[in-house]
Amino acid sequence: MVKAEYNIIGVMSGTSLDGIDVVYVKFQKDIKWNFTVIEAQTFEYEYEWLEKLSKLVSYSISELDLIDTDYTYYLAHVINAFIEKNEITEIDAICSHGHTALHQPQNKLTYQIGNKEMLATLTKNTVVCDFRVQDVELGGQGAPLVPIGDELLFSEYDFCLNLGGFANISTNIEGERIAYDICPVNIVLNYYIKPLGFHFDDKGNLASSGSVNDSLLNELNSLDFYDLPYPKSLGLEWVRHSIFPLIDSYNMEIKDVLRTFVEHVAIQISKEINIKSNASLLATGGGVYNEFLIDRIKYHTNNKILAPSKNIIEFKEALIFGFLGVLRLRNEVNTLKSVTGAIKNHSAGNIFSS
Repeated sequence: MVKAEYNIIGVMSGTSLDGIDVVYVKFQKDIKWNFTVIEAQTFEYEYEWLEKLSKLVSYSISELDLIDTDYTYYLAHVINAFIEKNEITEIDAICSHGHTALHQPQNKLTYQIGNKEMLATLTKNTVVCDFRVQDVELGGQGAPLVPIGDELLFSEYDFCLNLGGFANISTNIEGERIAYDICPVNIVLNYYIKPLGFHFDDKGNLASSGSVNDSLLNELNSLDFYDLPYPKSLGLEWVRHSIFPLIDSYNMEIKDVLRTFVEHVAIQISKEINIKSNASLLATGGGVYNEFLIDRIKYHTNNKILAPSKNIIEFKEALIFGFLGVLRLRNEVNTLKSVTGAIKNHSAGNIFSS
């Protein structure tokens, strides 16, 4: 379906469990790609789903298949509510990432729930989804996938940094787009503040009141992952194996855990962005609202950190997964081997008709 204009619904659910981001975007191809965000909304998860999604790595494959079906129904309900509320009538496709249940590319395994064919039937629209599996089958990490959007939609920035459940970054080096996960962010910060009755540390206020534990900080910064060359990606499994037990072994107050981990994140991010000088960095994702974290990143770099409009901060990933779907409909490359490590560039994603 090659044409100059597409009306797309993009859908994204991230590992930080902030909710399901849904955007209605018009993409236009002239000399270059342009986009206009028409409507955008985040649907917060019900408590039942928050509990279930936070434990996905502990379920068997057969159990995940049942959850997958339930989640696909739930996702369809959310998308249909968005369409009805905004009285949307022109839709070329719904392009959805789903929600990551398992991500073990070293074992040729990545599993995102919510990508079943019935999503097209339930929403009565063409659906493009399940973008990661093909890349893993081709020897890639299956992540990150957003960099093709960074290259074609946000090329005016030297770096694109997403601060979500994990921090990931993309940049162009000698004409080639590279990208990779840097470190966990909200998936850890939110986990440790949850027992206090909060979903997140508002503006990083609690972290800013804590103290850095230098011993823990040094151990975190010495984790093997940070010495690996890109392409590389992270999943909840790694956090549960490498991060949580290490932090818990120190038996610290929560404010000190948060303060130490914020410093860890700031150090790891600054290491990556300081490879260029006088650079501009587009920062998006929920972590941008953690003002203390942003201040600590700025402390460790002289590069310019720029926050765009609220719609781009909160919905850039949903927007770009919509764009991945457009490229898939056109059978154009939407996954870069320079980013994922796959054996070739390719056009990933299943297309399901209603």
